[in-house]
Amino acid sequence: MIQIDALPAFNDNYLWLLQDTATQRCAVVDPGDAAPVLAWLTAHPGWQLSDILVTHHHFDHVGGVEQLKAATGARVLGPARENIPARDVALHEGDRADVLGRQFQVLEVPGHTLGHIAYYHADPQQPWLFCGDTLFAAGCGRLFEGTPEQMYHSLSRLAALPDHTQIYCTHEYTLSNLRFAQAVEPGNPAIVQRLAEVSAWRAAGRISLPSNLALERATNPFLRSSVTSVIEKTDERDGTKNRAPSAVFASLRAWKDQF
Repeated sequence: MIQIDALPAFNDNYLWLLQDTATQRCAVVDPGDAAPVLAWLTAHPGWQLSDILVTHHHFDHVGGVEQLKAATGARVLGPARENIPARDVALHEGDRADVLGRQFQVLEVPGHTLGHIAYYHADPQQPWLFCGDTLFAAGCGRLFEGTPEQMYHSLSRLAALPDHTQIYCTHEYTLSNLRFAQAVEPGNPAIVQRLAEVSAWRAAGRISLPSNLALERATNPFLRSSVTSVIEKTDERDGTKNRAPSAVFASLRAWKDQF
């Protein structure tokens, strides 16, 4: 059995810790800070950190990698197209990574950065997606390196995964993302319900993740670029008509950057 917990870091990052309770081996995703992982290992004697999975090169995702590798000897996996510190395994589109006895498919999802990857575990009962800063709960990452067309294509790939895929992104941005989603689709009852639910969770100190893909398709404007209400809203703002979904996405991302 694999248990997945969030280790908070910085202001709003989550380091995802995968734990194999049978072997007492664990893996961590995007450790921007080594301290939370080392503290967990100290509090759980007998456990071994075997793998470090990295989605992209930003410091809040890789800042703790070298310290953790030095302390534990963990294997570092990361995107081949980016400079990842202490990387042992360089991953490309379509590669398979064996982590804690589970197979993860590597998906190249450029946009936030040019070499960004995601890790997808296609368990028929409970699939997992570790997507870094590409797909967020009710949102998506800023375009620091890629184009809107690249990010639209990347998100479309992720949106095609099964409904019950668990979405493990790396920031607690859900409330602000939902406020934007409500501005885009004020008449969407699923967004209204989710905003109320997440507001209550955050007020109680509960994290808003993981999400799931069915919920994202219903409430995330960046996965809804072909929905009539979203197209009409962006057309109204920009004074255009009948744009392709990728152009609608570009309009949404530009709007969110100033929201």
